[in-house]
Amino acid sequence: MATISIDGVSRWFGNVVAVNDISVRIGPGVTGLLGPNGAGKSTLIHMMSGFLAPSAGTVTLDGQPIWRNQQTYRQIGLVPERESMYDFLTGWQFVLANAELHGLPDPGAAAARALATVEMEYAQDRKTGTYSKGMKQRVKMASALVHDPAVLLLDEPFNGMDPRQRLHLMELLRRFGAEGRTVLFSSHILEEVEQLARHIEVVVAGRHAASGDFRRIRRLMTDRPHRYLVRSSDDRALAAALIADASTSGIELDRQENALRIQAVDFHRFARLLPRVAKEAGIRLYTVSPADESLESVFSYLVAS
Repeated sequence: MATISIDGVSRWFGNVVAVNDISVRIGPGVTGLLGPNGAGKSTLIHMMSGFLAPSAGTVTLDGQPIWRNQQTYRQIGLVPERESMYDFLTGWQFVLANAELHGLPDPGAAAARALATVEMEYAQDRKTGTYSKGMKQRVKMASALVHDPAVLLLDEPFNGMDPRQRLHLMELLRRFGAEGRTVLFSSHILEEVEQLARHIEVVVAGRHAASGDFRRIRRLMTDRPHRYLVRSSDDRALAAALIADASTSGIELDRQENALRIQAVDFHRFARLLPRVAKEAGIRLYTVSPADESLESVFSYLVAS
């Protein structure tokens, strides 16, 4: 079990502040790192992997500083967003070189295991310069896994992957998280984050905007009405019973969906009110589903705020 701690960390490049006073803990399991382009995600990942020193604050792995600490590097695997590969090397040579750099007792066996894990044995003897972007992503993943790290840091790992490759990598990351590894990945495809990581960290304009289960984050946004899609045995009667209560700010009959679209300004009160009103009026509830608790909705609210 490994935990990365980021405490009061800032990073600036000249007059540009890329990361501004961020504190966060990344523990075992799969964590998604979200933020608009230029929010500071890659800078954070580079500091967590030991490739970049913080301008202020500390980044530690289980209490040990990561910057210029070879012992922590042995526990971290990094998949950078940029290619950063030697096109004249074959996939096998590229992964083997990383195994040798780590001083592994049997670098050949370690390289073979890593390439098999990402299903790249079939192309391991080809030069990486002939690889597609998705293949390069997978061989970078093999290189990051070659020393069996406790921590995996992946910057946009799904870029360029076809649907089959993407599904395979998602299953791989789920497995690593279930094994107790600490996995952090950034992605601009919200559906991938939603499927993989219940826990998210959101960075906006270099600052830490939110942390936790995105559904819980949504419920804490009390300044924004919650939207629900409700189907019942008598939508009109249900709407009439609900509209008078202060927990709702608007109810619309959606004829196309054959359902009610309800805006609730008091989540907890509405959650208690709806079943009680339905029971008292003898109305059966068929569907009660949140219409804006997706990760996409939460992310758009956070970025706009």
